[in-house]
Amino acid sequence: MQNDSDRFFVLTGGPGSGKTTLIEALRQSGFATSLEAGRGIIRDQSAIGGAALPWRDRALFAELMLSWEMRSYQAAREETGPVFFDRGVPDTLGYLRLTDLPVSEHVMHAAERFRYARRIFIAPPWPDIFTQDAERKQTLDEAERTYHALVNTYTELGYELVPLPLAPVKTRLRFILTETGLART
Repeated sequence: MQNDSDRFFVLTGGPGSGKTTLIEALRQSGFATSLEAGRGIIRDQSAIGGAALPWRDRALFAELMLSWEMRSYQAAREETGPVFFDRGVPDTLGYLRLTDLPVSEHVMHAAERFRYARRIFIAPPWPDIFTQDAERKQTLDEAERTYHALVNTYTELGYELVPLPLAPVKTRLRFILTETGLART
């Protein structure tokens, strides 16, 4: 792997599609991973009574997501091997478009500057595992719209999307490791 973008792998998709479970499986397998911005921000903002929540101030929430993702990218540069991201900088762009918020020039610049491996893993909507909770308040319909917004965003930015199979986490894990050339024999 010659540069950071070659070793930085993004897992994206709508909420409730199994991304975070898969990221945890990758971490348990010894790979460096990043935490998902959305859940982290929601937890932090809820704990302090903050306004940067998607149901209170979507624009502020998006700014914090962008900042979180850029910081995750910078922290990953300190790792020597592959890093798996639970979403990436372009997800903020997709979120802004999904919610019909204006896309500032700095968000576009960030999405163009912070590059990941050309092949992005995307988790399709999966009604069988979709659930809502205190942090994930979106409906399945919103999850599907998020998925399509992310497909459009990453494609527009020149990435190739690799759909994850609707399969148990171990199967998904093997799939990702095979697709990235990281499968251990």
